[in-house]
Amino acid sequence: MEKQIISHQKKIHYRVLGSGTAVLLVHGFGEDGRLWYDMVAALSDNFQFIVPDLPGSGKSDAIEDMSMEGLAEILEAIIKNENINKAVVIGHSMGGYISLAYAEKYVHRIRAFGLFHATAFADSDEKKAVRQKGIEFIMQHGAIEFIKATTPNLFSQHFKDHAPDVVEKFIEQQHNFKSENLVSYYMAMMNRPDRTSVLKAADFPVLFIMGKYDSAAPLNDMLQQCHLPQKSYIHILQNTGHLGMIEEKEKSVAILDRFLWENRVLKNLI
Repeated sequence: MEKQIISHQKKIHYRVLGSGTAVLLVHGFGEDGRLWYDMVAALSDNFQFIVPDLPGSGKSDAIEDMSMEGLAEILEAIIKNENINKAVVIGHSMGGYISLAYAEKYVHRIRAFGLFHATAFADSDEKKAVRQKGIEFIMQHGAIEFIKATTPNLFSQHFKDHAPDVVEKFIEQQHNFKSENLVSYYMAMMNRPDRTSVLKAADFPVLFIMGKYDSAAPLNDMLQQCHLPQKSYIHILQNTGHLGMIEEKEKSVAILDRFLWENRVLKNLI
């Protein structure tokens, strides 16, 4: 079901599919809620998925506060609108950063948590410099050219060689971004704080999904955070870059399905 709310006088679009325990799926930079379609289709018989288009992405308007904290408030507005007390929250890449900001403020909402190619660490100086170059490219060449130039790098070389049509389709889906929104996301990511304290304090299970060939969220960096929660589920996708839900779709679905079942969150009974 397609839904929308008005928050901060802006239209926010999201989808609700399936029934059961609420699972909030938060997409990342240069994406929208369609990122999760295959996973939702495979698992919606047993779970209720809430899949937003973040402000400035897909069918959602940008808001004034495009910081990680501001975007996290939109997640809370959606959760409230759906009358949900607790949810499993899974974030991909930038969506993971937003989910961490959400968990920091609204920990009472978190039933279980997942970082899909995402880190709780703040940007290093080197990463900030890369993002700054990205901002300069966007301002000079525009959003579409930036998406075309950078998106292929998110996939492993093996996947690009064997499924170029899938890579091209994914790029074509991202042509509706405005330059100012991509810049706002980059600035927000550069300015976000370290949130490893959220993982250290987590009394809920935390899922980590990493890609062996991920250049955006390198495997060695991701592994450094896995020991922080009390209970971690750690999965390394051996043939994946930064988009495991596309590159190793069936394995990603199986990992999420098992995580939800093993933690007995299916019917909100425990």
